[in-house]
Amino acid sequence: MFNKKQKIMNTGKLLILGVFGAFTFASCSDDDNNDDMPMNEASANLYATSHADGNVTHYDLTNSTTTTITTSASDSEGIYVSPEDDSFTIAARGATQTSVQAYVGISDIIMSTVNLTAAFSGPSILQNPRDIAVNGNFYVVADSQNANAGRFFVFEKSNGSFTLSRTITTDFSVWGIEFVGNDLYAVVDMSNELAVFTNFLASNPADATVSASKRVAIEGIVRTHGIAFDGGTMIMSDIAAASGDNAATDGGFHVITNFMSKFNAVADGGTLAVGQQIRYAGAATLMGNPVNVEYDADSDTVYVAELANGGGRVLAFTNVSTGGGGNATPAVNNSLAGVSSLYFYKG
Repeated sequence: MFNKKQKIMNTGKLLILGVFGAFTFASCSDDDNNDDMPMNEASANLYATSHADGNVTHYDLTNSTTTTITTSASDSEGIYVSPEDDSFTIAARGATQTSVQAYVGISDIIMSTVNLTAAFSGPSILQNPRDIAVNGNFYVVADSQNANAGRFFVFEKSNGSFTLSRTITTDFSVWGIEFVGNDLYAVVDMSNELAVFTNFLASNPADATVSASKRVAIEGIVRTHGIAFDGGTMIMSDIAAASGDNAATDGGFHVITNFMSKFNAVADGGTLAVGQQIRYAGAATLMGNPVNVEYDADSDTVYVAELANGGGRVLAFTNVSTGGGGNATPAVNNSLAGVSSLYFYKG
């Protein structure tokens, strides 16, 4: 089965990472100045994009370094790291950059700041990109249009180029997407639903307008955005109200262990009961608009791109499948203006 993240053997050992610069992780406290970060012993990396400037921030969680990478984009949302060709790809947004852009040679970067130019880009056809999911050489970009329509732009990456393979239009607004094997899971924006497109690429070989194979409501979520899957567990974020007095504190995320068996047991149009999930939410979590999430099953850690609270935060919550949920304080609280998406890679 193809998984989004490259896996390593879990040693079970935790290491504590210290403070390593202004853009690095610091453990959450009342003054946000403590410095411990739990992480499995491995080469662990977290990449974050931003609406504020298009920069990509790379947190090397193993070697305690942070790099701010200035890209060709002024705004981006959606990122994928490819260790096979030492690159990352972002979905650029804005008036002048509306394409997937690949940046190569990223493992050689050791400076705190660096400017990179895109090695190659796809055609400028994106309008409102939200996330990237990859299966083999195919890069799928979720692009929202309005409350009743969304698109999946499917690009093929080959010989140092991106070619548009097909455009799949669907009947709901899209946001986060994730491949689990060959099935594409997509959150249904403006709702609490999760959709799946079975055998997505093979079933949709050309431009088409299609409906999801199945849609299920996730009880307890108000409005979902982010999605992540690893080790049999699905994480879904809840932004709740996008505006208003409580918009910076009413968000959360759900942990769904044994996801496949639970999802498969619910009929199309049915509801996955909140009792089969673990919900993290409350003022102490600092989540108001968690637009994107990542999950590492080995360390049982959820990473959150929180856009509303404090102008942008990268948060981490540990032991999420055993912690019981609720109004938990994040283990990590790092400021990052306009944070829009995350990618966790370990190998």
